Amino acid sequence: MILQVDILPGSAYFMAHSVCDFAGSRGLGSVEKFIEKIMKQNFVGNLGNITLYVLSDLGRMALFLLMAIRGVFRSPFRYREFLHQMRFIGVGSLVVIFFTALSTGMVLGLQGYYSLNKFGADGMLGSAVALTLIMELGPVLTALMVAGRAGSAMCAELGIMRISEQIDALECMAVDPFRYIISPKFLAALISVPLLTAVFDVVGIFGGYVAGVSLMGVSPGSYVEGMRSSVTNHDIYLGVVKSFVFAILVVWICSGRGYLVQKIRGAGFGAESVSKVTTQAVVLSSISVLIFDYLLTAVLL
Repeated sequence: MILQVDILPGSAYFMAHSVCDFAGSRGLGSVEKFIEKIMKQNFVGNLGNITLYVLSDLGRMALFLLMAIRGVFRSPFRYREFLHQMRFIGVGSLVVIFFTALSTGMVLGLQGYYSLNKFGADGMLGSAVALTLIMELGPVLTALMVAGRAGSAMCAELGIMRISEQIDALECMAVDPFRYIISPKFLAALISVPLLTAVFDVVGIFGGYVAGVSLMGVSPGSYVEGMRSSVTNHDIYLGVVKSFVFAILVVWICSGRGYLVQKIRGAGFGAESVSKVTTQAVVLSSISVLIFDYLLTAVLL
C-alpha cells in the first residue's frame, strides 16, 4: 500500500492517505461503502452536468432558430445571397436527387411487381409506387440527400467562419450575421427542398414505370390509371408538409451546429472541431428527419 501511495502525485497522494487511514480505523467494509458513496455522488453530478448542458444547448438552438426567422423579415434582404443559396442547395442537388429517385423508383417497380403478381394485382403497381414515393420516400430521401450534400457544407462554412472570427468581425461592424449569412440559407432551403421533393416524386414514378411497364410487361394504362385513382389531394398535402418540416430541420440543425461550434462540448478547437461538428450535424439532422417522419405520419395520416 505504501508503494502505491508514493507514486501518486499531488491531491491523489493525500486522498490515498485518507483512504488508508479510514481503512485502518473503520475496516475494509467501511472503505467499500466510502468508495460506493463517492461513485454515487460522481454519477449524480455527471448526470446533472449532462442535463444542464442539453437544456442550455436546446435553448441556444431555439434562440438561433428565432433569430434566423427574424432575419428573413429584416431589411435590406440579401437577394443575391438568397439566389446563390438557391443555386447551391437546389440546382446543385439535382444530380444526386435524380439518380437517387430513378434507382428508388425502379427498385420499387421491380419489388412491387414481384409482390403484387403473386396475388394477380400487378395492375395496382402504379398506385403502390406513387403512394410510397409521394407520402414517404420522396420527402425522406430528399431531405437525407440535401443534409448529406448541402447541410454538411453549410455547417462547415459557418464553423470555419466562427473559428476564424469572421462572424465576430461582422458583429463588431454592427452587421447582423443572421440577416447577412443565415437567413438567406433558411429561405432558400424552405423553397428548394419541396421543389426537389417534387422532382424526386416525378422521376421516381417514371423509374417505376420503366421497370414495371418496359421491363416486366405491366399494362401502361393500368399503371397510370391505378396511380390516378389512388392518389388523393390529402396524400400530396402530407408529402408537401413533410418536405417543409424536413427542410426546416436540416437547415436549422446544420447551420446551428456550425454557428455554435465553440459552445459544443467535446468539439475542441480549429479544424478538428469543424469536422466533428459537421459529422454531428449530419447525423442529428438525419435522425431528426426519421423521427419527425413517423410523428407527422401518425398525426396527419
